[in-house]
Amino acid sequence: MDLCIISVLGFFLFEDLKINLVFYLIYQGLGWIVIAFLIKFYGVYRFTKPIEIISKIIKQGVLFLLIVIAFFPFSDQAIFNAERIGLSIVCSLILITISKLFLFYCLIKYRLIVGNNRRYAVIVGYTPESIQLKELFETRKDYGYQFLGYFSDKKINPEIKGNLLDFKSFSIANQVDEIYCSLSEVSNSQLKDLVEFADENNKTIKFIPDTKEIFSKNLKVDFYDFFPVLSLKDTLLNEPTIKIFKRFFDIIFSLIVIIGVLSWLAPLLAILIKLESKGPIMFKQGRPGIGEKPFNCYKFRSMQINAVSETEASKDDPRVTKIGKLMRKSSIDEMPQFVNVLFGDMSIVGPRPHLWSQNKTYGGKIKKYMKRHYVKPGITGLAQVSGYRGEIETEKDMINRIKMDVFYIENWSVILDLKIIYMTIVNILKGDKKAY
Repeated sequence: MDLCIISVLGFFLFEDLKINLVFYLIYQGLGWIVIAFLIKFYGVYRFTKPIEIISKIIKQGVLFLLIVIAFFPFSDQAIFNAERIGLSIVCSLILITISKLFLFYCLIKYRLIVGNNRRYAVIVGYTPESIQLKELFETRKDYGYQFLGYFSDKKINPEIKGNLLDFKSFSIANQVDEIYCSLSEVSNSQLKDLVEFADENNKTIKFIPDTKEIFSKNLKVDFYDFFPVLSLKDTLLNEPTIKIFKRFFDIIFSLIVIIGVLSWLAPLLAILIKLESKGPIMFKQGRPGIGEKPFNCYKFRSMQINAVSETEASKDDPRVTKIGKLMRKSSIDEMPQFVNVLFGDMSIVGPRPHLWSQNKTYGGKIKKYMKRHYVKPGITGLAQVSGYRGEIETEKDMINRIKMDVFYIENWSVILDLKIIYMTIVNILKGDKKAY
C-alpha cells in the first residue's frame, strides 16, 4: 500500500521534470524498502503505541526525503524542483499515516468485536511481576491477549491451574500461543526444558525479569561468537542511525535560525548591548558537554562585566543589565547557542549544560546525575519545559531537573523532541516566571 502511494504521487508530480520515470520509481521503491528495513518501519505489533507508529513515520519520511533529493545530482537532464519534492513527501506521509493508523485501528476493533486474531497466554510463576502482567492482559483488551492461568508450585491462588508438571498438557490441550515465564521461579534445568517445549510445539516463550528496575529498561542481546550476553540499552540516542538523524535535524534547524533570525538580530542586539554597558557583545563560558568534554557555551552578554562567572543569576540580580533582563525574559540571550549546535557541541534538544561547579557539587550526591553526560547538552530540554529551569535554590530543584533529564535520555523519540520544541516556543510567548 505504501509503495503504491509513493509511486502514484511520484508519477504524477515528477512526470514533467525530465526524468526517466520507470527508473526513478524503481529507485524510490528500493530506497523506501531499504530505509524501512534499517529502521524497522514495519515492526508494528499489537502492543505498539500509536505515538511510536507516528515516530516511525517521521523517521522514515526524513530519510526518504534524503533518498529522493540524492537522485537528482546523478541525473543530467532532471530538473530539481524543491516544491514538487516537498509536496510529494508531505502528501505521501499524510496518506501513509492515515492508512497506517486506520489499519491499526481496524485491527484493534476486529479483535475486540469478532474475537479473531486473539492470542492465548499462560504465565509460569506467581510473582508480583507476573500478577501485574496478568492485570495488563485484562485491562488492555486491545492487545488481544486472553489469559488462561498461572502455573506454579506455590498453589496459593485459585487462578493457579497447576504446577509445572501440568503445564505441558494444558498448553497443548488449550492451544496456548504464548508462554510468559517468571525467571525467579524456575531453575536452569526447568528453564531449558520450557524453551525446548516451546520450540518443539511452535509456541512463543517470553521472560519476566524479577525486578521492576530491569523490566523497565530496554534490553539488548549481543553475541560474543555464539555466546549470548544481555545488556541494558541506556538510550536510543547512542545508536548510529539515530545519531545521524538527530545531527541532520540539528544542522538544518540551526541553519534556519542562524540565517533567518540571527543574521539580522545579532547586529541589532550588538548595538543595544554596547550602548548600555562596556564589554564584549558575546559571553562565552566553559561548560561540560557529552562525556564531560569541555566546550565554550555562547550567549549574548546580559550582565555587567564582573569577576564571578560560576554563579547562576538570581532574581533581581544587580549584575543583569536592562537589555539583559529583556533578553533573559524572552530567552533571546541563549540564541548564539545555535552556533554551538552547528559546530556539534550541543543539540537543539537535550539536558541543559550545567556549570562545572554544579557538576562538582551534585555529581556524587544525586543518583544518575552523571548520566546526563551520555548525550549532547541541548538549547532546551524536558526539565526546562516542565518547570525546572532557572536558579537552583534547593537540592530538590536539582533532583527534579535530573529526573526529567534522565527520563528524556531513556525515553527519547522524535515526537518527544518535537513536543519539547513546541512547548519551549509556547513558554517563550507566554513568559516564564523563572526566566530571569
